[in-house]
Amino acid sequence: MSESSEYLPEIVYDADQVGALDDRFTEQFGVDGFELMQRAARDAYDELSHVWAMPGRLSVFCGPGNNGGDGFLIACLARAGGWHVRLSCLVDIDSYQGAAAQAVAAWQQAGGEIETFRDEPIATDVIVDALLGTGVNRDVEGQFAQAIERINEAGESGVGVFAVDIPSGIDAATGHVWAHAVRADATTTFIGLKLGLLTGHGPAHCGQLSFSGLDAPDELAADQPYTARRLTHRALRAALKPRSRNVHKGDNGHVLCVGGAQGMGGSIRLTAEAALRSGAGLVSVACHADHAGPMSQARPELMCRGIESPASVHELIEAADVIAIGPGLGQAEWGSALWQAAMDSGKPLVLDADGLNLLAAQGGARDHWILTPHPGEAARLLGWPTADVVNDRVAAVQTLARRFNAVVVLKGAGSLVATPEELWLCTDGNPGMAVGGMGDLLTGVIAALVGQGLTLSQAASLGVYVHARAGDRAAAAEGQRGLLPSDLLPAIRHFVNPGRL
Repeated sequence: MSESSEYLPEIVYDADQVGALDDRFTEQFGVDGFELMQRAARDAYDELSHVWAMPGRLSVFCGPGNNGGDGFLIACLARAGGWHVRLSCLVDIDSYQGAAAQAVAAWQQAGGEIETFRDEPIATDVIVDALLGTGVNRDVEGQFAQAIERINEAGESGVGVFAVDIPSGIDAATGHVWAHAVRADATTTFIGLKLGLLTGHGPAHCGQLSFSGLDAPDELAADQPYTARRLTHRALRAALKPRSRNVHKGDNGHVLCVGGAQGMGGSIRLTAEAALRSGAGLVSVACHADHAGPMSQARPELMCRGIESPASVHELIEAADVIAIGPGLGQAEWGSALWQAAMDSGKPLVLDADGLNLLAAQGGARDHWILTPHPGEAARLLGWPTADVVNDRVAAVQTLARRFNAVVVLKGAGSLVATPEELWLCTDGNPGMAVGGMGDLLTGVIAALVGQGLTLSQAASLGVYVHARAGDRAAAAEGQRGLLPSDLLPAIRHFVNPGRL
């Protein structure tokens, strides 16, 4: 998805909000429903033809309502374009109404035949999923479940799978996968970008994502409700302007990185080096004494202090502009005491890893802080099952932001950044970043941006974006498998200088 993310809209909606846009398009802007369906089919077929350029055998599976109607019109265009088309319908033809009924009539007038669904292997080159669209809010059952399993079975054997608007069985609002869901190679979505395509399990099911606004005027979305905003390069350039020629290191923030208990020094070093590469003027490290010397030798730009007694960290806290705490901290007495000192400091905090686990175990309240949990850590903070966090990431991140009066980053595919007032979504990043230490880098990037004067919301959201783009750049160079967190450091430097692009 990241390859095309800059071409996607910035505003992201849930299913009900997109439905309201669709209604507004027809009611207030006077566009006929069948005309909209024709536009959707045209743009979907154009994308299908781009991904699978040579006409061959095409199997179209149509369900109820307008999503099924889209399928009928795509079948018409494909038949005219030289494809050998078989169309299977999973509902009674007489159940279609309005624009969808017109689409059925168009297919029949073009000489197309309509088959009933048969639960058997699908022999074809490409499958069009026009089964369920955005209306799914429960487990898929019966012949729809059978059709989805047959589509996925064919996809696993090399047949191309193209989803219309959203893969059937994916919750458009959350990305939750119901009991059965299509795994598509490509998806074209319409009118508004659906959040469920971009977070949770959605990205793994939609494949290559394209968007069609159906030639809607800009006024369609004016003053209309939405769920989130995508993070984009435009926002990064606006926040990270070129530095003044007379700037000095004190202007760029002093980041204190706290962690690295005995035997766990690597995590906090990654955090500290990411802070340096993200533009912090000074970076100090408070770690176990065993790690201070070797860390200073390996990276002399870091000011490392071995902490034997937690009391000795107060001097470092006093000198810092922002504290990043948690990577390698541990939850024993040493780490707990350092965590409490940071919590009591009044300085801006970025909490990760064991910093979050200590918060979950001991509780605590403050303001001016950023929490960066993965789903398991979020579940501990909320007291929820991890599955509940995964199934509704939006609810989880927004609940955390309100409960802790914090900016919260919920990491994972389609990372979300929430304040009590707003929600941001990152559509960059790749599976190669699913390796230990990547979160430690992110903590350092965010802390460095706080130190350079960005608001907590800006630092968290743009830190997530820089981190994800750096991961994509590093993966593009050598591949996703075997990607190391340290491979991102040169790319992080690249993306925190956005004026260079």
